[in-house]
Amino acid sequence: MKFGLMFANTGPFVEPRAAVALAQAAEAAGCDSIWTVEHVVVPAGYVSEYPYAKDGKMPGGREDFDIPDPLIWLTYVAAATEKIRLGTGVMIMPQRNPLVTAKAVATLDRLSKGRVILGVGSGWLEEEFQALGISFDDRGARTDEYLQAMQLAWASDIASYEGKFVDFSNVYSRPQPVNNHVPIVVGGHSKRAARRAGELGDGFFPGRGHPDELSALFDHARRCAERAGRDPNQLEFTAGGPTTPEYVEQMAKIGVTRMVVPPMNP
Repeated sequence: MKFGLMFANTGPFVEPRAAVALAQAAEAAGCDSIWTVEHVVVPAGYVSEYPYAKDGKMPGGREDFDIPDPLIWLTYVAAATEKIRLGTGVMIMPQRNPLVTAKAVATLDRLSKGRVILGVGSGWLEEEFQALGISFDDRGARTDEYLQAMQLAWASDIASYEGKFVDFSNVYSRPQPVNNHVPIVVGGHSKRAARRAGELGDGFFPGRGHPDELSALFDHARRCAERAGRDPNQLEFTAGGPTTPEYVEQMAKIGVTRMVVPPMNP
């Protein structure tokens, strides 16, 4: 079992010295990865329900807290570390231009010598989409196209893509990632997210939950991968939750190979 730290770019770790200290301590302790979160803005008084808490609010219940840009934060700590993987957990994909994001992610991957893991989600905070002028209703379809377009930009000598939300032809996207590929981990606690992971991702991170519930989602991701002509055994499953020996053992039995925990209580 591998272990990582999530919510790394929050709390005291938004400050430069603390950010570097956290990343270096995680690397020294043997953590395989460190993960950032993303919100461009948090609209005051939002009514959308945060899907990972019973009260429907983000950890701590606050709206006015610092959330540094995930890629910039990871680039900063990448320069102070050598081995730890650099994960976005998650980047809100439909809010970003896919070609601009492909360039930024590939640049970080090259500078960090291939350490990037791109965790992506389709988003849940409708008011944030409204503030950014982006449709909330088609965020899932938009996420699928953006991922396909980015993968083409990374792997193709010269890339073209034609879709409903993305349309470009014969473009060079340089630099490309170290292996012409960045592992994509799809986040989300739903069958739609599991389908996306199976069809387009390298891994699936549904957050935390009862082992039976997570196992059903993992099985759905595997079935979708197989239907898409992909090897379901190549999917990597990540989960959150307590790190007691009993829970970790339960997670291992259903196929989880990475557990992620916050560096401190929210």
